[in-house]
Amino acid sequence: DDDDDDDDDAMISQTENASQVAVAAVANVTENPIMTQGMDIEDSVRPTTNTYTSSSGASTTISDENATSTTKRGQKRPRTYNRRKTQSNKNTNANLGPISNHGHGAGGSGVLALCLSSRRNMCIHERVLQESDREAVDAACRSMTASWVIEKAQAKPGSIETCKYYDKFQSAGEVTSLPSGVYDLEELKLWGKDQGICPYYLTRQAINHANILVFNYQYMLDPKVAKMVSKELEAESIIVFDEAHNIDSVCIEALSVTINERALEQATRSLGRLSSEVSRIKATDNQRLQLEYSNLVNGLIEQGLLEQNPNDAALAGNVLAPDVLNEAVPGNIRRAEHFIGFMKKLVEHLKIRLHNVAGPNGGVQSETPLAFLHRLMNGTSLEAKPLRFAYSRLNSLLRTLQVSNLDDFNSLSDVADFATLLATYSEGIPKFAVILEPNGTTIPGVTDPVIQLACLDSSLAIAPLFKRFGSVIITSGTLSPIDLYPKLLQFEPKVSESLNMSTFRPCIRPLVITRGSDQMAISTKFDDRGDMGVVRNYGAMLVELCACIPDGVVAFFTSYSYMEGIISEWDAMGILRQLTKHKLVFIETKDVVETTLALDNFRRACDSGRGAVFLSVARGKVSEGINFDRHYGRAVIMFGVPFQYTLSHILRARLEYLQTHYQIREQDFLNFDALRQTSQCVGRVIRSKTDYGLMILADSRYNRSDKRSKLPKWILQFLSEAYLNLSTDTAIQHVRQFLRVMGQPIDQEALQSVLLPLDEIEKLTSTVITDSN
Repeated sequence: DDDDDDDDDAMISQTENASQVAVAAVANVTENPIMTQGMDIEDSVRPTTNTYTSSSGASTTISDENATSTTKRGQKRPRTYNRRKTQSNKNTNANLGPISNHGHGAGGSGVLALCLSSRRNMCIHERVLQESDREAVDAACRSMTASWVIEKAQAKPGSIETCKYYDKFQSAGEVTSLPSGVYDLEELKLWGKDQGICPYYLTRQAINHANILVFNYQYMLDPKVAKMVSKELEAESIIVFDEAHNIDSVCIEALSVTINERALEQATRSLGRLSSEVSRIKATDNQRLQLEYSNLVNGLIEQGLLEQNPNDAALAGNVLAPDVLNEAVPGNIRRAEHFIGFMKKLVEHLKIRLHNVAGPNGGVQSETPLAFLHRLMNGTSLEAKPLRFAYSRLNSLLRTLQVSNLDDFNSLSDVADFATLLATYSEGIPKFAVILEPNGTTIPGVTDPVIQLACLDSSLAIAPLFKRFGSVIITSGTLSPIDLYPKLLQFEPKVSESLNMSTFRPCIRPLVITRGSDQMAISTKFDDRGDMGVVRNYGAMLVELCACIPDGVVAFFTSYSYMEGIISEWDAMGILRQLTKHKLVFIETKDVVETTLALDNFRRACDSGRGAVFLSVARGKVSEGINFDRHYGRAVIMFGVPFQYTLSHILRARLEYLQTHYQIREQDFLNFDALRQTSQCVGRVIRSKTDYGLMILADSRYNRSDKRSKLPKWILQFLSEAYLNLSTDTAIQHVRQFLRVMGQPIDQEALQSVLLPLDEIEKLTSTVITDSN
């Protein structure tokens, strides 16, 4: 697990029928679930003041960014853990795998814990693994496992290639089961190879039998995915969203759609392919289309009464409204050729709107869904009701036409998704905004007009979870200020708590540097960031810090453009040459492969003793998913306050919505969002009880109480008045003093004082075994 080792903030939402439950550690499957905030399994923090206990032994459900879990008294239930990032880290995952104890799983309790990820991360078929990207892997898998492929193979053996691992899984049926244990992705693949069974489909089948499931946020929040994966979870499940500081943004992204001209051209080509395929099937196998039409007339697919093969259900409904989910598809789009004509009109209308926006009399336009829908209906004579079914109707057609490579139809799916969301949420208070921009790219000289259907209300995606599950836990090391999340997600927390870090020494040292050595104020605010004095002071600060801090240093900037600009200025000033005398310099780019290579070389430089500094960007890949533990991160420097781009039209629409409907002031939200990003960046430096590091906030605005107070409690507990409003040279003195203290041998007795003793661990283990049986 790549969670912070600090104590987290947590909020628990429960329905009136659920028992009063607060938190439980992953291994504690007990009658009274308990969760210790920020607890690292390796460290086993003593849960004295940092725990809550349920008032009864009723079932509990936790939804977590990394975990969801289900427990019921006297009965085993699946527990599920939801990961936002499915990223492998060989250093941290080396000890994961099936933890067996004579067939009784982790701790001898008979627990089955599984990870669920995409085919790309779980496939073991030799030919499929040769594909380079996710879309190609999915297409290759479906081409061998789709129901119509299996039928052809059974009718004429050897006529078509199938997957031997899926074939064995299918032939074994429900009898196939995993032995008790804790499995990460690599161990699932190894077990699948050993047994000759597909680990991807086996894990999907085992969802209802597992005690703990770990998967991505979208498996719970995105309705297109959730219906295929988490629909079987019981109401007693405990849903835990871990690392949930950005959960409001994830909810919004799950219900937002962006379409550009290139996507519309691709959608047109896709419709042409579908039209040709429909004509071919009408001439050779018209019964297949007729069967689909009959099903749509009866509403069997939409009501879930028509059983679907899980391999064929690559798309699912994308809306949450129950009236849409239970209705039959309207008559004017039931026939395949009519639906294709319907979609062609829609695509052409969107092309016209984009052309007008990009034209000489165009410009940015913002409309409510209802206004956009009225213009659409007047311009095309299309009705609103069929639009609500566009996504599910496309799903049905692709299954009927037996399309394996669904990724060729992604653009058309986006258009159908846009239409369905637009028509479904057009009534009542506008919780979406349709924004048309003449240029949606930041590349100079390139024009790329876009239509964006932006969800403004993050509670839309998560509300069904609050209604369906009895207990939902939202936790992270950077939920600060914690009282803003209930407003953003529209729920009433039963328990809301922010906790200190349990530590045996002051292992982090936050420093707020407001001035350079020349006493000139430093800041990245727009009026100051171009000042050569500020640029020079930032560069001199980085050089001085790297000169006295050993091993690895990580520096974060507010944006890619600002980082590129300031590095260019440093090069002209000769600052980079001075910097390379002390450490090697590595830079994050927007290319994932380049950044991964830079990270590998950064670690090698730290391991060799040469030392390195990694220049990266807040809100980037490095700030969210990469750990700089031990000597890889002795200091993190945050250059500036990472505010969002306030001229973004989508952000302006959301800020207006929050102000109007939730009374969240614009500046309050912007400060909250910037400081949670800062906390996430500087939190990369501390990964365990024995780790230590410096957190350097280099901007005069961090000295203001309204900014500083929004940092998490576990950082504020170490931020005394002596570490505020520092100049660079004064900060260097604090750095040296801190490193001298931290460089002393660890007091093992003090370390043991914050860890669970062995007898308490054995007591917890015996309780787990008793309750599981």
